Amino acid sequence: MPNNNTEYNSIVIQSKHFVLKASFGIENWLRSHDVSLAFSTYQSGKLLFVGLDSKQQSLSVYERNFARCMGLCLNEEKNRLLTTTLYQIWQLNNVTSPGENYKGHDKVYVPQLAFTTGKVSGHDIAWYNNRPLFVNTLFNCLATTSNTHSFIPLWKPEFISELVPEDRCHLNGLAMRDGKPYVVTSISRSNSRGGWRKKENRQNGGVVIDVASNEIVAQGLSMPHSPRFYKGKIWLLNSGKGEFGYLNKSEFIQVAKCPGYLRGLTFVDNYAIVGLSRPRGSTAFQDLVLDDLLPSLGGECCGLQVIDTQSGEIVHSLIIEGVVKELYDVITIPGSICPLLVGFESDEIERMITIGPAATL
Repeated sequence: MPNNNTEYNSIVIQSKHFVLKASFGIENWLRSHDVSLAFSTYQSGKLLFVGLDSKQQSLSVYERNFARCMGLCLNEEKNRLLTTTLYQIWQLNNVTSPGENYKGHDKVYVPQLAFTTGKVSGHDIAWYNNRPLFVNTLFNCLATTSNTHSFIPLWKPEFISELVPEDRCHLNGLAMRDGKPYVVTSISRSNSRGGWRKKENRQNGGVVIDVASNEIVAQGLSMPHSPRFYKGKIWLLNSGKGEFGYLNKSEFIQVAKCPGYLRGLTFVDNYAIVGLSRPRGSTAFQDLVLDDLLPSLGGECCGLQVIDTQSGEIVHSLIIEGVVKELYDVITIPGSICPLLVGFESDEIERMITIGPAATL
C-alpha cells in the first residue's frame, strides 16, 4: 500500500473485475481543481473515467472496454480525446455544448472515429498538426495516421538503422512542447530485434532523446516512461527504480519514490498524477532495482498517486485491486468534474445523435 499513512475511504466501487479504493478527501481535491481523471489499464483493456456523481458528492467511475488501451491525450480546444489500442487509434468526441448538462454530466465522450493501424504496439499519443502523432513501438518511430495506409512514419532515433517491425529499442514515451514533439523516451539504444530486453539495457540503458536534434539529452535511466514538459522542465518516470522526477540538464532528479512500476504522468497546478502498476513476472521486468525497493515502500500496488511536486509528498491515492494489475497512461479532463464515457455496448451510444451544420449538395 502507498506510504505517507494515507487514509482510505470504504470501497468506492466494486465491479465484476476490480475494486477501487480512494484516499480520504480526494473528492474535494478533484472539485477544488475542477478536473476529472481518465486512465488506461493496458492488459485488462479498459478506459476509465473518475469524477464526481451528478450530485457532486461522491466519486463516480465509468469503465469501458478498449482492447489494450494505452496512450491518452486530450485536445481541450476541440474536445477530442485520443487513445491507442490493440490495432486502432480511437478518437472520442465530447458531444455536449458549453454549459450543457446531460443527466447530470458536464461532458459526454462518444467514440466517433477510428484509424486502423494494425498491431504496431502504439504507446504515447499526442495531437500534432490536427492529427494523431503516436509512438509506434514495434517500428521504433513516431508516426501519424493515414486514410489509406496503416501509418505514416515521421521520425526515428538516429541509432535505428531501418524501419522494421522488430521493437529494437522499445521507444515508448513522447513529450510535446508548444504543439511540437519535443523529447521521447526509449528503454535502450539497441539496434537489434528485441535488444532492449537485455538485462543491462533495462537496468541502466534508458535514454531521453531530443526529437529536433536527435541527440541524447539524458542516459543511464532504467526503463524510462511518460516524459512531459511542464513549467519549464522535462518530467519523467524512471520506472525500473520506481522514481518520479525531472531533468536538470542531463541529470535525473528524483522527487518521489512510488510502490509500483510507473507509467502515465500528468499535472494539475503543483501536483503530479502518476500511474502505478504491479510488476509482471516476465523476464522483461526482472532484475530491476524496483524489485528490492518495493518491500520498503509497503509492497507493490496498482493505481494512481497524486504527488506534491515541491515536497515529494503523496497527498492522494486511488488503489485498484482485482484483475486490473497494470496502468499505462493518465490524463486530466479540465473543466469537467462529472464526465460520462459512452461505450459500444451502452444504450447511450444508440441515442447520442448530433447533427453538424447544414450544408448543400
